[in-house]
Amino acid sequence: MSLALENLDLSSFYADEFAEHRDVAAATEKAMAAPFAKLLEVSLKSIESGGKILFFGNGGSASDAQHIATELTVRYVTDRAPIAAIALTTDTSALTAIGNDMGFEELFARQVAALGRPGDVAVGISTSGRSPNVIRGLEAARDQGLVAAALSGGDGGGLVGLADPLLIVPSKTTARIQEMHITLGQMLCGALERSLGLV
Repeated sequence: MSLALENLDLSSFYADEFAEHRDVAAATEKAMAAPFAKLLEVSLKSIESGGKILFFGNGGSASDAQHIATELTVRYVTDRAPIAAIALTTDTSALTAIGNDMGFEELFARQVAALGRPGDVAVGISTSGRSPNVIRGLEAARDQGLVAAALSGGDGGGLVGLADPLLIVPSKTTARIQEMHITLGQMLCGALERSLGLV
């Protein structure tokens, strides 16, 4: 056994991580039914009207934005018609130009202004709800007539009163919040596929 592993009670760590995951998953299942239904409703309305869903966030939340958008545009359960979605975290030229010329806080707002149309849904993802560029992106979305929605955790931070629907995972642990965000995102993919009659 390596010296580093001697400092870790692996059995307890392993069990504790799964226990916390189960607790947060159960609490999320109980708390998120209504806001998830609303997110599905606004997303379905947008897609059926020829709109799209814009996803954005930082770090792990950027990865979640890309993951969910890809499953919508490509496939989730099976081959079917694409569902219009964009992750605003993938264009390195746009990201670096906006960050350099306008500031990191404008990273998503500028893209929402360029790409968003009334009736689209903007989904900001922030585990704390305090990411300035996510908040600004949703403010821009609301100003332009998009639905400003969000996935968050903890107390929802600055997304409370801004995003509606707002799905707040009942946890303060970033890893657990991210696990629930990708679960909720994949559930959205599956629910959209079924609601649109694509599977």
